[in-house]
Amino acid sequence: MSTTKLRGSAHDRLLAAANELFYAEGVHTVGIERVIERAGVAKASLYSAFGSKDELVRAYLQGRAESRQRRIAERLALTEDPRERILGVFDLLGELAASPAFRGCAFLNATAEGGKEDGPRGSSKVSRICADQRAWTVGLFTELARDAGARDPGRLAEQLMILYDGTTVGGSMDGGPAASRTARAMAEVLLDAQAPASRRGKRTARK
Repeated sequence: MSTTKLRGSAHDRLLAAANELFYAEGVHTVGIERVIERAGVAKASLYSAFGSKDELVRAYLQGRAESRQRRIAERLALTEDPRERILGVFDLLGELAASPAFRGCAFLNATAEGGKEDGPRGSSKVSRICADQRAWTVGLFTELARDAGARDPGRLAEQLMILYDGTTVGGSMDGGPAASRTARAMAEVLLDAQAPASRRGKRTARK
């Protein structure tokens, strides 16, 4: 954990501390006292800024969601080629997994911590944010698959989502980008299989 002093308002420091501790150790493992200590604020500041730990967890995940979507959007903006845009998502995951601070997908982690009664279809705010993020990612892959000319965009999106999940888990457990490179290669195979016959012929000719 970083020892750098957090700066900003009490709200900003609490959110920064939550982002650091919840992602590294888990939303249920980390008690509110540790977040308060790391933020360097009084306990009353937490309740004034967020009202409860549950609301702080929700704000933490919402912040992760916005950052994640922004990173992916920036990566997609680097090319207009639909196929390369899909593969670029796995390149981005590889870059993130190369960081010593990488702990996998914050939403998968939070869902796993919540237990069966608070899973993706649960009613809590945490479950809803995690489910919304998964739906967003599937929707993104579906759109990209459609742009790439996939014969069955929905099916390809489901397959890419499995690769995405495996990449985040593998990157976290193995501590590096190896899983993302494997997933990228597998994504290329899936894209080739789903491409129209005319495009498959062109790729074979280039090889």
